[in-house]
Amino acid sequence: MRLLVDTQIALWAILDDPRLAKAAIDLVSDPKNQIVVSAVSIWEISIKFRLSRGRWNDIPLSGPDALSYFRTAGFELLSITVEHAIAVATLPDHHRDPFDRLLIAQALHEPLTLLTHDSILKAYSNSVMLF
Repeated sequence: MRLLVDTQIALWAILDDPRLAKAAIDLVSDPKNQIVVSAVSIWEISIKFRLSRGRWNDIPLSGPDALSYFRTAGFELLSITVEHAIAVATLPDHHRDPFDRLLIAQALHEPLTLLTHDSILKAYSNSVMLF
């Protein structure tokens, strides 16, 4: 199964963060699953890390460092396409966060199952798994 992980789950997975649910750990570590990280997440990490000015927060890695970890973990990288950008416009207004809206648009367009910790995203599709 191809699983698109949201930014927080991607970070928790590579950092062995205890906030990541065991069921999510099992999915991410299952070699039968292909874990996909979007360029959207690298963009979000880069912006939020820079805004934190080096203080520890929910974005503990820079964009380049996170990308290196994702590649080392064998995660597939998903670019943002014009079709993904257009798909955002067709989404209902359940969620206002531009990063999350683009992630759900990608998940629906590809299609991919989205693993997320954000309960609002579940309103978009049955292919969203909440952890």
